[in-house]
Formats: sequence, C-alpha cells, structure tokens
Amino acid sequence: MRPNKKHSFSQRLKRTFRYHFIRLFRSPGGAKKVARGFAIGFGLEMIVLCTASLIYLIFYPIVRLSRASLPASIIGNIIGKLSFLPILLLPFAKIIGGWISPVQTSGNNVQEYSLSEMASIFTGDFHILYNILHSGLHILIGMTIFGLILGIASYFVIYHLYEKRQKNRTKKRSAKHSTSLC
Repeated sequence: MRPNKKHSFSQRLKRTFRYHFIRLFRSPGGAKKVARGFAIGFGLEMIVLCTASLIYLIFYPIVRLSRASLPASIIGNIIGKLSFLPILLLPFAKIIGGWISPVQTSGNNVQEYSLSEMASIFTGDFHILYNILHSGLHILIGMTIFGLILGIASYFVIYHLYEKRQKNRTKKRSAKHSTSLC
C-alpha cells in the first residue's frame, strides 16, 4: 500500500499542467487542428470573467465553425484557468481598453446602487445602466485584445511543440522497430 503523500500547491499545479499537456499532445487530429483548438480555448478564457461566463454559450459553435479540436480547446481553456492570466491581466486590460474606447466612464470606482435607484430604470432613467455597462466595457475590450494576442501566440507555440513531439515519437518507433528486427 502506498503512503498518502501531501504535495505542495506548486507541485500539484506543475503536475496538473503536465497532465493536461500530455492529454493535449495525445488529442486526435493533426498539429494544425490541435493548435487551433488550444488557441481558441486559451484565447476565449481571457474574456470569461468579463462576460460573466456567458462566452461558454458560444464556445462549442466557435470551435466547430473553425474546424478545431474540441478536446484541445477544452484543455486550452483549463490551462488558461490554471495560469491565472485572466486575473493578472485585468488591470492592464482596463488601461488598454481605456486607450482604445472613446467612451469615458464616470470615475474609476464601481458604484453601488440601491434598489430604489435601480427602479429608476423603469421610469426611463438609464443613467445607472449606462454606468454599469461602460465600466466593464474597457475591461472587455482590453481582455479581448489580450485573448487575441495570447491565442495567436499559443497557436504557434503548440503547433511547434506538437510537431516536435510527433517527430520524437516517430524516432522512438523507428529505433524500436530497427532493434527488434536485428
């Protein structure tokens, strides 16, 4: 019987990354299909927080329309979650979104509204709704840009790693096959 060992957080995180990358490289499809799926999953993970997880409603159709690997996109999404990049990039996304978007929000802090103030929406005062939507608009724009950049970069990285892994596997097979014939 194996003793129950406790691993540190960093060891568990490293083992989880390794496990998911092994699963990624064993995903069905060619290098382009797997890399495209990973890039889509990783890129879409950047905007999950901004859209309150509503991006998952169109996750599957996006993957299918782009003819990417669904298992690879799910793994890319998980790797994006484990890397904590969406949380780390939020302040920078707000700055970048503020540079790009011409809409100015009222202040940098999120305002809290009471129920009576929220009821003013029904009377035709949409000022509160305007403030709520535009405070998240800068973050959404910035995170979309980060998602595009990281998705494109991850495509090339995963494509290269997948091809390298396939070459190593074929070398091992041919070496094993040549030794068994001798």
